[in-house]
Amino acid sequence: MSGGKVSMLAGKVAIITGASSGIGAATSILFSHLGARLVLAGRKEANLMRTKDSCMQTGNEEALTVTGELRDGSYRKHLVEQAMEEYGKLDILVNNAGVISLGSIENSSLEDYDTMMDVNVRSVFHLTSLAVPHLIETKGNIVNVSSVNGLRAFAGVLSYCMSKAALDHFTRCTALELAPKGVRVNSVNPGVTITELQKRGGLSDEAYANFLERSKMTHALGRPGEASEIAESIAFLASDASSFITGATLPVDGGRHAMCPR
Repeated sequence: MSGGKVSMLAGKVAIITGASSGIGAATSILFSHLGARLVLAGRKEANLMRTKDSCMQTGNEEALTVTGELRDGSYRKHLVEQAMEEYGKLDILVNNAGVISLGSIENSSLEDYDTMMDVNVRSVFHLTSLAVPHLIETKGNIVNVSSVNGLRAFAGVLSYCMSKAALDHFTRCTALELAPKGVRVNSVNPGVTITELQKRGGLSDEAYANFLERSKMTHALGRPGEASEIAESIAFLASDASSFITGATLPVDGGRHAMCPR
């Protein structure tokens, strides 16, 4: 990396949810390398500390961990309060935390639906509303981590698709609302990315291996993505390099959003 890129987030304060694994961990490490001061949010303290340790290896020691359940409104308030208490400002909010479960209209439970909408949409709505006054002060920005499932319909993951479509529209609406105040809002929309998300959503090791193999056919570039590749796009949207971009839903999916069966 050039010296300019290494310092592209220097001094910026960022909250990153879901920072304990996958895309959130990769984003945290990259942001640390780029000079950001971090508030790392996640449910599992041991995993969150591993992310923090990896951030420290970049030479940037400004990373605060705040462990808790994002579905808990008091935790969301605590997260923003901790950022302000530790750093005195907030420049970037990365709404990355999300969950997935399998199910169609015939076999999805209301409980699974409620969980999906609670984590993927409701918690984002509330955390964003809490962060906005501070982001207005810094002319900061928000990056939501959505999915190609928000852009295209896929059978068998109904509630997840609905939640990500809602998140994309949330991105567009809040971008318009906050633009006059100098705050940008964008989404990245990953395709299949090698993380633990699908396994946590119910896929066995064998089913997950088959899923990744099939991704070679369902993605135009012939492979699933890496968490680090999504992190690079998040960093771009969070930086001044994207200063004239707001309300965008950026596919980072190896071309999957453009594919149609023939």
